Amino acid sequence: MSVQIGRQAPHFEAPAYDRTKNGTDAQFTSVKLSDLQGKWVCLFFYPLDFTFVCPTEIVAFNKAIGDFTDRNCVVLTASTDSVYSHKGWCDSHAELKDLKYLMLSDLTRKLSAAYGVLDDDKGIAYRGIFLIDPQGTLRWLAIHDLGVGRNVTEVIRVLDALQTDKLCPCNWKPGDKTLN
Repeated sequence: MSVQIGRQAPHFEAPAYDRTKNGTDAQFTSVKLSDLQGKWVCLFFYPLDFTFVCPTEIVAFNKAIGDFTDRNCVVLTASTDSVYSHKGWCDSHAELKDLKYLMLSDLTRKLSAAYGVLDDDKGIAYRGIFLIDPQGTLRWLAIHDLGVGRNVTEVIRVLDALQTDKLCPCNWKPGDKTLN
């Protein structure tokens, strides 16, 4: 399956590690995309737990979680690691102990494949990021090489632009005029 802007995002149900209620009350759960209808979803994939670029992104999204929440947007992250690996990584990495969004496990690689980010040779996900609107329609995506982290500020800018439901010119930012 290939993903396309303007089409329904691939449905998923995935096991998840939930540390949002305070690290000591962390739990294992499950997430369905359909349960998030009515909210924007920012789903970002990363290659593996216990790596170098990945925690910089996860921490950056965590620091900006209020910006996403203010925009009615749920942040989810996913890798091909298990929920137990996610837990071990969060327990051992000081900056991940206060994570405010769920970490999805894609051991089967089906989620990564459905979103077109699976590196078949390595069995890991590229750094794909997807913005899904409240009706489940894919509105924006970007896929980065394994060694290049994402810019959270740019993701929020794109989310703002999409939420205007208007034409936004190059380098548009909130407060700028849109096009008629």
